[in-house]
Amino acid sequence: MNKALGTGMKNTQWFLPSTPSFPCSWDRSCQCNSSSCLKVPIFCLVKIVDILEQFLREGGLSALMWEVCQQQAQAASPELQETLLNKVVCLPDHLSNKLQGENLPIFLPQNYFPLLGTEIIQVLQRISDSLRGGLDCSISFVSQVLGKVCVHGRRKEILSTLVPCLTDLTKSDCIWQRMCWRLVECVPDRWMEAVVCGFVQTAPGADVLSRLLGNLVVKNKKAQFVVTQKLLLLQYSCPTAMLQNLLGYLALDNSRRFLLLKVLQELMETWASSSAVKHSPVEQQLYISKAILICLSHLKDVEIDSHRQELFTCMMEGMKCHLDSNLPRIRCLGMIVAESISSRINTDGPILKFQYEEDDETRELKSLLTQMLSPPSVISPLDEGRKDSPSAVTEAELKPGRKPLAAACAVSEEGSDSELDSDDDFIPYDMSADKELKKTKAPLYIRDCIEVLTGPEDMDKWEATMRVLETLIQRNTAATQEVSVELAKVLLHLEEKTYIDDFVELRQKALVTVTITDPIPVAQYLTSQFYSMNYSLRQRMDILDVLALAAQELSRPKAPGKNKPSSIQTPCIQILPGSDSSKDWRKIVDERIKSKTRRFAKGQSQVELVCAPNKFSSVAGHFFFPLIQNFDRPLVTFDLLGDDHFVLGRLAHTLAILLYFAVNTVVAAAMGKALLEFVWALRFHTDSYVRQGLLSCISSTLLSVPSDRLLEDVTEELVETQAWLAVQFDMMRACNLIATVALTAGQLIFVLGLVELPIISQDTQWWEEAIAAVFQLASFVLVIGLVTFYRIGPYTNLSWSCYLNIGACLLATLAAAILIWNILHRREDCMAPRVIVISRTLTARFRRGLENDYVESPC
Repeated sequence: MNKALGTGMKNTQWFLPSTPSFPCSWDRSCQCNSSSCLKVPIFCLVKIVDILEQFLREGGLSALMWEVCQQQAQAASPELQETLLNKVVCLPDHLSNKLQGENLPIFLPQNYFPLLGTEIIQVLQRISDSLRGGLDCSISFVSQVLGKVCVHGRRKEILSTLVPCLTDLTKSDCIWQRMCWRLVECVPDRWMEAVVCGFVQTAPGADVLSRLLGNLVVKNKKAQFVVTQKLLLLQYSCPTAMLQNLLGYLALDNSRRFLLLKVLQELMETWASSSAVKHSPVEQQLYISKAILICLSHLKDVEIDSHRQELFTCMMEGMKCHLDSNLPRIRCLGMIVAESISSRINTDGPILKFQYEEDDETRELKSLLTQMLSPPSVISPLDEGRKDSPSAVTEAELKPGRKPLAAACAVSEEGSDSELDSDDDFIPYDMSADKELKKTKAPLYIRDCIEVLTGPEDMDKWEATMRVLETLIQRNTAATQEVSVELAKVLLHLEEKTYIDDFVELRQKALVTVTITDPIPVAQYLTSQFYSMNYSLRQRMDILDVLALAAQELSRPKAPGKNKPSSIQTPCIQILPGSDSSKDWRKIVDERIKSKTRRFAKGQSQVELVCAPNKFSSVAGHFFFPLIQNFDRPLVTFDLLGDDHFVLGRLAHTLAILLYFAVNTVVAAAMGKALLEFVWALRFHTDSYVRQGLLSCISSTLLSVPSDRLLEDVTEELVETQAWLAVQFDMMRACNLIATVALTAGQLIFVLGLVELPIISQDTQWWEEAIAAVFQLASFVLVIGLVTFYRIGPYTNLSWSCYLNIGACLLATLAAAILIWNILHRREDCMAPRVIVISRTLTARFRRGLENDYVESPC
């Protein structure tokens, strides 16, 4: 131990700046000491941490990076540089993993990365001095540090220190400007996106961004893709100020203006696309509209003249798509953008003008068209410039134009009211049962339904197809079996193209009917798609619902001939009505016996149950086993054992339902054994809904599998399940709710009893009944809570709500007991006893000897 301590103290010279060989020695030993932090004893670890803290506070990081930059100019070892890069960037993570809660403040990410940004400025200052002195120096290591920090998610911490310093240093110094450009250009392509996005977000203006990045978008393809594609077309999370910085950066230099025109062209094509208008969210369309208006504000007249025809074509197409939308907000966006484009391309002629309501959003959009680039000093916030923007004048000009239209509407309404006064005497027709007449005929064949659902958009025909599809499947079972899988695929991916009240129910019924008609192929398709990629959680739960409902329909007993197609007519012999053989002979015999039988008591009549074969028995395995076999295999977008625990709970309930409907079948024993193995694998799951599903699986197994098969085949699984159930006891939320109600009612009645409000009479019967009810409720919940606490063990860690509810029950019971005692005490001591009054109205023989009335008490 003393030897290790002496070694640790000896190694302190590697970190002290006063040592002449400090940078090189630290380079050679950084990997050893950083990795040894995970192995040394605690006293050596504390010493190493103290040395690292001293190293950071005395500017050791800048000296280290400066040494590496000098070595890069002389072709140093790339392995050493990669090791140093990992240690410098990941130092807070390494120390936090080892020190846990005893980490020093300087090693916390919110303190370490701003310090690292300051050290980078010091290194850049040394590089600047070296270049002014005519010495070569490399900056790529600093670029790698910056890129790796940004890609690790700490760009806000480091750039909040770097960008303000670089903004001040690049104002009037061309060497600093070139160094800053080189700093960003040397970032590797895999980290370029994080760095560019960080600079765009942090830069206070477009001119500052132009000084910091230079012509990076022209030189680097990755940066060009991020700026012109990813930040504008593939996302819509950037605020308006960031959009202005980004597009202003493209417009400030002539070598980058071709990218501005290219961005405007792609934005206009997206804005004029009918598919994008229908399927993209409103927020993204607002984002694209803002970007178009900002681009238009930066275009010069010469550039507009050269692209006038293209802008006009896109304006007409986009205006048509937006005005056809049924959302008022999208129509308003189309009107504003069309007005803005028209005002720029038709400077001399008439321009478009629409009528729409003015709000903050429309005023902001109009202000973007007239907003120019800010001066190099300070950019005023966008929100402060809205009030003084020219949109206020436009709003004042639009309001007087609306008054005549509103007045005309008011006059027309008054005139219509006066004309309809004479019709008030007529009795209106009852139109509650009327149905809307559909002009479109519904399809008559299954293949026609598939063509309508997958073909061009005809909303009326599409709705009619959805409403008639279930009936067509039931009528044409043979035709449905030919295209069952294709129809199931169409219905599973079907989206609501137009509003239908019961669209979800119609789609589910159609899927269930297809599954019932052709169970094996459709079940195989649905179970395979449940574990496939590119499905939403809603679609996966729809698959589970369809399988459960189809199993229920297949296992339900039905009368013979009930589900026969109406097109098939069974031959029958018609008997004349006048014939005596028309009556059933059994019915005649039963009537004769009934007429000659004397009944003294009539027992409960027993209805004969309908018996039919279980159609689900032959296909239960196709429903069950493919659904249970892949639950532990995670996908990229679907992980049942991870975050998708709600779907896992639904899967457990569905498997329990499938086994329950397979009762008395041959495959039930195998299904029960597989289900118990499924339960045993998930018995320690933390989600209550999943545990509830597991309990359903156990109950379904005990109900569906014969007892003799349980004891023979799954004896070990049953014993393990019994042991697991013995230690599992979830607190019921209903118990917590009842406890809260008991506490509230008990305390309220107790307070009212102590205050003795005049509006409440404590001698009434309802008062005593209320107190008794509170006492019984609180005592009942208290007993449940104490029994539960004893059942799960006194050393079990319960949640604070359980202890709170047990204490609440104690308080409520105590309050009710005090009130009951108070009422009994009042009844004994405070209330006057009842008396018997004997008056002169008694008969004479009882009144003999009595001179006066008297009062006798029963006490």
